[in-house]
Amino acid sequence: MIDLRTPGEVDAMRPAGRFVASVLEATREAATPGTNLLELDALAHRMITAARAESCYIDYHPSFGAMPFGKVICTSVNDAVLHGLPFDYRLQKGDLLSLDFAAKVDGWVADSALSIVVGGDETAEDRALIDACEQALAAGIAAAQPGGRIGDISAAIGDVARAAGYAVNLQFGGHGVGTEMHGDPHIANDGRAGRGFPLRPGLVIAIEPWLMQSTDEIYTDADGWTIKSADGSRAAHVEHTVAITPEGPLVLTARG
Repeated sequence: MIDLRTPGEVDAMRPAGRFVASVLEATREAATPGTNLLELDALAHRMITAARAESCYIDYHPSFGAMPFGKVICTSVNDAVLHGLPFDYRLQKGDLLSLDFAAKVDGWVADSALSIVVGGDETAEDRALIDACEQALAAGIAAAQPGGRIGDISAAIGDVARAAGYAVNLQFGGHGVGTEMHGDPHIANDGRAGRGFPLRPGLVIAIEPWLMQSTDEIYTDADGWTIKSADGSRAAHVEHTVAITPEGPLVLTARG
């Protein structure tokens, strides 16, 4: 079922969007060389408690997860692509880190992700990968116009990725967001414009491009959660929660 939110409900989702953005900003700043992934999870957990928010991850147990996630933020490092389960690892300068966080505030969910190179010691290849993801996200958001179709978003993302020389995996993508973290419609990261569910005011979705440097194939790590690139190449992942309004797309998780 695809829900359309009233203008009042979209406004009610804004605090969740602001909170998710604030946690990502805080964990990004804390992600320096020597920081343990478990420390980033603990920071996010403290912020959830202080805000009286609810974690969308800690009890999350979909069919593709081996057990309940058990943590409150995804920390995907280097060849980890999605759903990175925090573990006892200290970040090193030059690590490519993706942070993905979702939370519920006053009954409404927001979901967002970003990618950085730890310590700022980035290679040209890492910068190009992150830039491609961010440009694909911007293109997807720009395509999220009332009167359009879901396929317009997918096509916009895929066009940017392919133009930058990256293959696109379609196993995971964007999704509806509302009172739960994941809902319909699914938003693939490639597709044909003019196809799919109509983009109507009140539709709230997470748009999330993710790319790997030299493959579109993935596998699940032995931890039962972390998804990695099949060839060990590095990956990036970005995401925003976006509401379709009569005036155009409204990014609920905008940072800064």
